[in-house]
Amino acid sequence: MAFTVKASSPSSPATTRLTGALHGGAARVAARKLPAAAVAASLTLDRAPAPAGAERGMSSSVSRTMSRLREKGKAAFIPYITAGDPDMGTTAEALRVLDACGADVIELGVPFSDPYTDGPVIQASAARALAAGATMDGVMSMLAEVTPELSCPVVLFSYFGPITSTFRSEAIKNNLELVLLTTPATPADRMKAITAASGGFVYLVSVNGVTGSIQNVNPRVEHLLQEIKQVTDKAVCVGFGISTPDHVRQIADWGADGVIIGSAMVRQLGEAASPKQGLKRLEKYARSLKDALP
Repeated sequence: MAFTVKASSPSSPATTRLTGALHGGAARVAARKLPAAAVAASLTLDRAPAPAGAERGMSSSVSRTMSRLREKGKAAFIPYITAGDPDMGTTAEALRVLDACGADVIELGVPFSDPYTDGPVIQASAARALAAGATMDGVMSMLAEVTPELSCPVVLFSYFGPITSTFRSEAIKNNLELVLLTTPATPADRMKAITAASGGFVYLVSVNGVTGSIQNVNPRVEHLLQEIKQVTDKAVCVGFGISTPDHVRQIADWGADGVIIGSAMVRQLGEAASPKQGLKRLEKYARSLKDALP
């Protein structure tokens, strides 16, 4: 199984420690600030074989998944949900539902008390999860049980404090892939440095601002994708603001290697009258987006 830990760096000097299992042991990384950017890390672990016939489970790392899809001319479907909203049991079932719907990678948000780069939908989701008692240990315990059943890698999205070279050296030592984020406001020279250092894929944030659904995709995304692809042959996935099949289709047509859907996906569970209804809404919505991809 593969874990990707994604960290958005706050303006404050707070530091977060993230713990994950590594071949039966523990991998600990502490991070410090990386201004105006965010970081992700993918950790490949031993996993049970995917069910027979599960083509997507042939390779469990994020980078290999992206490479396989690009060889087939397909864009990755990457849904996002918050761990522990409304409870950890529902999150476990939601992961199974999204995997069955054809998710190529799943982003799982680790709830944080100050989600400053997120909009109201994900902020509310994180607050509900924390109120229900969600913790990193609880998330990791749930994933240890569920991920052997999945045919796609899971991405943990979490806030860190400032990122330093210490974090990078620890990541490399523990066989981690660092997935870096670039935005429309990122200077060209910094964008080149980010793409050069990024592993797994390059995460292109489509807007300057927080997460949340928008009416139209930022038209600059098409140009930004071209700019990034001129300096790297790595996969480039687009996230923030994406919520409709038309959005997904347009971004894929522009050449994105993957499309990430967050707030609108979280809303399917958060606005439901019950966990059971939320899972049904999630499945219907996820399938509509997956079907929009080539």
